[in-house]
Amino acid sequence: MMNAVEASERLIELVRGNDDIANHADGCDAGTMAAAESDLGAAFPPSYRRLIEEFGTWDIAGEEFLGVYQTPAMGPKLLGSVAETLDARSQYGMPADLIVVMFDEMGGLVVLDSSRVDQEGEYPVLVWNPGVVDRESMERLGNDFGSFAYALCQRAVTRWRESD
Repeated sequence: MMNAVEASERLIELVRGNDDIANHADGCDAGTMAAAESDLGAAFPPSYRRLIEEFGTWDIAGEEFLGVYQTPAMGPKLLGSVAETLDARSQYGMPADLIVVMFDEMGGLVVLDSSRVDQEGEYPVLVWNPGVVDRESMERLGNDFGSFAYALCQRAVTRWRESD
């Protein structure tokens, strides 16, 4: 069984190998990564960090990940996970130890729970809905970001290719 960072490496290969149905930015340098983690008050788990380093932000076969990026129009503001996490904390009272990585398309936010670090430094992937305070009632999507994201994207690519 592969670990979370190995799953992220496989996801990188999947995105690069399906460039007709994938998009990504140019990655994230160490300074930007450090600023993002400082703004959030939490370090990224290794598997999410690896994908942000590689792509910044990305999507494949309709699955979109927030990542960390900047645009000329927004200047130095860190967009993606940073902006969405800070907005969810201020607007909806999302707990400070959750990091938004995706939207679940049903009004919830796919988050990493930095309060629950495993032996590899990974965080579980959960769905947070505004107003939810009990972590035990939150849907658990995966034990780590890399494995969750790779499995999700692999299924999406398979469905996309089979529908052609």
